[in-house]
Amino acid sequence: MAGRVHVFSSAGFSPFRQAMRAAVVAAGLLSGIVCASAQTLPSPGVSASRANKGTLGVVSGGADGTYIRIAADLANVLDNDDLRILPMIGRGSLQNLKDIMFLRGVDIGIVQMDAREQLQAENLQDDAVRRLRFIARLYNEEVHIIANREITDIRQLEGKKVNIDKVGSGTNLTARLIFDKLGIKPELTTFDQASSYAKLKSGEIQAALYVAGRPVRAIAEFQTDGNFHLLSIPFEGEIAESYFPARFENKDYPQLVAADKPVETLAVGSLLAVYNWPENSDRYNRVKRFVDAFFSRFDEFLQPGRHPKWKEVNLAADIPGWERIRAAQDWLDRAAAASKPSAEVQSFENFMQSRGIVVSPEQREALFRDFLAWQNDRQRAPRRAARQD
Repeated sequence: MAGRVHVFSSAGFSPFRQAMRAAVVAAGLLSGIVCASAQTLPSPGVSASRANKGTLGVVSGGADGTYIRIAADLANVLDNDDLRILPMIGRGSLQNLKDIMFLRGVDIGIVQMDAREQLQAENLQDDAVRRLRFIARLYNEEVHIIANREITDIRQLEGKKVNIDKVGSGTNLTARLIFDKLGIKPELTTFDQASSYAKLKSGEIQAALYVAGRPVRAIAEFQTDGNFHLLSIPFEGEIAESYFPARFENKDYPQLVAADKPVETLAVGSLLAVYNWPENSDRYNRVKRFVDAFFSRFDEFLQPGRHPKWKEVNLAADIPGWERIRAAQDWLDRAAAASKPSAEVQSFENFMQSRGIVVSPEQREALFRDFLAWQNDRQRAPRRAARQD
């Protein structure tokens, strides 16, 4: 998108340094590379009305999952005097969408891309469902199936007890869809994830399925005693229409994946979902404030200490079947426009390429100054001739 702007980014390029710096920064934002401003702490004197005006609730997932860590990163990076992010433990993607539509304190939710299909299937207030939008596509979430080592093929789960998390969670929804598409009929249980690990060890269930971005801390810390592993899931048939291929390696889960045998699995995309409030309303403006901060400071999420899944995010990526909220689309459009080189820069580039001129950065800067002066003389010449007439 930035074209050949990088050619003019050398130090000392004064004739257009400011314009090109803005273009380069805007282009970098679209690929997740941007110069960020320093985070500031809220001052004690902030008024209650101002504090509430800039407060947003972000509903995520369970305490052991990736969603809550992503929401915590949003708060840690973006909190300042004008914006406060309140991470909330949620009950999963499907319930998160319902919370976005109906709960006053929930402004944004982290959800799986396939969750809205279930809302539509339930015919849940169609108008509200139609007003759901997304801010940005996030990362892929991998499907984890922990099973006893005696189970070596997912089809062996037929008739076995498999936990798929609570009703309303994204895991519950995705698990049902996957088993249905594969034609496998396990005996499904709906314990919370924390309980499922203990029930695996006791033998009450034979497998536990969990959809979350790797590495999941609770799964990585699961003490297997060599008795459990992660099952592969085939990428075939109808599965390929809705999900993405993914892989677990030993470095992700040393106790569950052999060093010489990666585990093939599936992944589903995730996104930041939001309700499309009327423009200029208080709740819309809160979301707009979040969008401006999140997009412009995105590079801070790529720094050490943040969840590694941020490195998968492409802010400009579209999502089939979803419409981006206008505040986010407007921001991306402005960034795209700013990243385009000016007419003078493009004209100079065309001139240099047509002549096959290769010079040092210092010589290039001097040539560009001469080029601008030549263009200015050409523009002034007709005016001088007109005055003489």
